[in-house]
Amino acid sequence: MTDLSIDSKNLMAAAPSACSGHISDEPENEPREECGVFGVWAPGEDVAKLSYYGLYALQHRGQEAAGIAVGDGSQVLVFKDLGLVSQVFDEQTLGAMVGHVAVGHCRYSTTGSTTWENSQPIFRTTAAGTGVALGHNGNLVNTAQLATMARELGVSGGPATSDSDIVGALLAHGAADSTLEQAAMDLLPKLKGAFCLTFMDEHTLYAARDPHGVRPLSLGRLDRGWVVASETAAFDIVGASFVRDIEPGELLAIDADGVRTKRFAEPTPRGCVFEYVYLARPDSVIHGRSVNSARVDIGRRLARENPATGDLVIPVPESGTPAAIGFAQESGIPYGQGLMKNAYVGRTFIQPSQTIRQLGIRLKLNPLREVIRGKRLVVVDDSIVRGNTQRALIRMLREAGAAEIHVRIASSPVRWPCFYGIDFASPAELIANGMESEAGMVEGVRQAIGADSLGYISIDGMVAATEQPRANLCAACFDGDYPIELPKETSMGKAVLEQMLANAAGDPLTQSNDNVSAIMRP
Repeated sequence: MTDLSIDSKNLMAAAPSACSGHISDEPENEPREECGVFGVWAPGEDVAKLSYYGLYALQHRGQEAAGIAVGDGSQVLVFKDLGLVSQVFDEQTLGAMVGHVAVGHCRYSTTGSTTWENSQPIFRTTAAGTGVALGHNGNLVNTAQLATMARELGVSGGPATSDSDIVGALLAHGAADSTLEQAAMDLLPKLKGAFCLTFMDEHTLYAARDPHGVRPLSLGRLDRGWVVASETAAFDIVGASFVRDIEPGELLAIDADGVRTKRFAEPTPRGCVFEYVYLARPDSVIHGRSVNSARVDIGRRLARENPATGDLVIPVPESGTPAAIGFAQESGIPYGQGLMKNAYVGRTFIQPSQTIRQLGIRLKLNPLREVIRGKRLVVVDDSIVRGNTQRALIRMLREAGAAEIHVRIASSPVRWPCFYGIDFASPAELIANGMESEAGMVEGVRQAIGADSLGYISIDGMVAATEQPRANLCAACFDGDYPIELPKETSMGKAVLEQMLANAAGDPLTQSNDNVSAIMRP
């Protein structure tokens, strides 16, 4: 059981945390989003449980850690731990978290390693002794610059090594001479990259979205309050009604006086197209477009661009299902379930044995032999990153008796890494990176994964399915056009802060934050 420790103003919980790409028999991780954020301001409601259910709806966005902060007007309580939302929280913990304002977070790391210290919400105290709790979805590209700024300001840092922790530290520092709202207005224009923030003090909920709106963030209405969340599906779970998307470059403040909005930067929208393809839940709505409808439309367009001759269209569940339905509808080939997914295989901290590792994809998927035996299959998947999963899957389907396997991909070839919040591989590991011609790349990947044929949807087809203007979307992982300027390579990377700290032993950033209450380990 994780213990809670308390100081005079704030309470904090703690607990421990063929082509250019190489193909091996190791199963690959799917592309991972960094985080999901949730916030609620609702006097008279059980904001901790609302946050718990909101995070449950956002669990797909991050499975490394989860946390909730609650404010009651006089103190801020934070409870977080490594693991899934259902593993971190229980009735006793949630029952102890009483207040009217809360922020929640589920994490997948893109800056900073998987440790308890890097789990969120992060917590800081201001010089006045008030608390600041913050959750962040996205990834900043000027983390090193912000760390230098913090050092020059004399802002002390704890053991955390994430861009989010630096943002929280700078917010708390800025609030020493002004309000938290004004501190945010001063700091937010200095952040470069993708960020959706939910943060709070003892009284007020805040939400902010970067000027490009790379990641989604929306505002919802409760009978007695307001909620903000990374995806609208979370509103459905907690009984909130969708009000609107939070605009790029907008800061919201929600308290007893209502909802206030300020503009900290002019909007230059470049929403992530991969949210529509894979990252978001199909029952969410992004910028007015149903994610499920977009994926079904991608499948239809894929069938027109890259038709296939087959007896059965099957998805790679679950992310390939809507596109497979669309492909079947457009092609006239029957749709069927040829693969069963183990719904209980999630992220685990128990490393499989070599024997189990060699089974690879069978931990998650198993073929329905009576359905696929002797069939010419059209297999629809959401993306190919390294190709390991597809290679293992195709081998498994052939062993199960498939006559032919035609793979169709509901996204364009992933050629470039993402620096805005998706944990894609390095360029050298991306199977589609570095090929001189499109035809040569497709043939090279087809041979590497062992398919009888392979087809990707075009970038234009993928974008058209979102019903958003091409100029308003980021497709950098597909076309290499990064809308937010990237710093030099040595100033980026998942371990950028760990490296900075290793190179500057004794630096103020390595010292503990004296304002944070003592951590009690279980």
